[in-house]
Amino acid sequence: MNLTWPQVLAWRLSRQFVPAADGPSAVEIARRLCGVQAQVASSARHAVAVRAAAPDPDEIERALWQERTLAKTWVMRGTLHLVPADELADHCAALGTLRSWEKGSWQRGHGVTAAEIEAIIDAVPKALEGASLTREELVEAVVDLTGDAHLRQALTSGWGALLKPLARLGELCYAPPRDGKVAFTSPRAWLPSWPAALPPQEAGVRVARSFLAAHGPASPEMLDSWLFGGVAKKAVLRAWFRDLAPELTEVDVEGAKLLALTEHVDALAATTPSREVHLLPGFDQYILGAPAPSRPSSPPRSRPR
Repeated sequence: MNLTWPQVLAWRLSRQFVPAADGPSAVEIARRLCGVQAQVASSARHAVAVRAAAPDPDEIERALWQERTLAKTWVMRGTLHLVPADELADHCAALGTLRSWEKGSWQRGHGVTAAEIEAIIDAVPKALEGASLTREELVEAVVDLTGDAHLRQALTSGWGALLKPLARLGELCYAPPRDGKVAFTSPRAWLPSWPAALPPQEAGVRVARSFLAAHGPASPEMLDSWLFGGVAKKAVLRAWFRDLAPELTEVDVEGAKLLALTEHVDALAATTPSREVHLLPGFDQYILGAPAPSRPSSPPRSRPR
């Protein structure tokens, strides 16, 4: 099947609730988008609002801290996202197939030794067991548990880089803020129905399927760029797409051989290119889901503007 990029881009907009603004809830919008980037909180709120059938400025806060149907933590590409609470374990299991913190280059870049990062990974779950701690409290708890005062400086510098492995391992997520300060807790205790065990292969297949359902047609490399930042283990990606193959159809998009979920092929073929203009916030998933080097939604001639 031959498709054009204008068709694909119009289909993605429709799948992502943009033209009709008919998203049923913040949780379901996050589910359809495979997460909403929340590095800038206002951008996350706007990304949900422009897609919502009934925008509610307080809905995300309720879903995060009262209903616990959304979770906030570092996942895709090591950036903060809002994801449905019942899908966070899938993201963590899939991302856990790449343990970049075990590399010497990562450790040197973050000023810790292999033993120190192992100590942090061991101490944080103990510190957060049944607790919600601000970043300062968590740092002091880790120092107390490890007896390593050097970790105080390492853990308080930067943008939480040494806590991101814990998020990827499913050991840390955001908790309700206290006195205006960010707080953390264990998703295993905070979120309902956290699975006891989750095979990474099964989780990866589900994440790949969800990605294609919102950001397809795409290639394994596009998934890698969106999920891992382009550094995934190729064998892992091949295994995910091998298991997903019975649900996929190859399509030609202006010469690019890409994969689409078979259930969406007819809708893609029937999509009419759109000339409507939609304003989206910064860091929107519509752009982030089609990462470089293939970013037809941002034509080269337009990027300098």
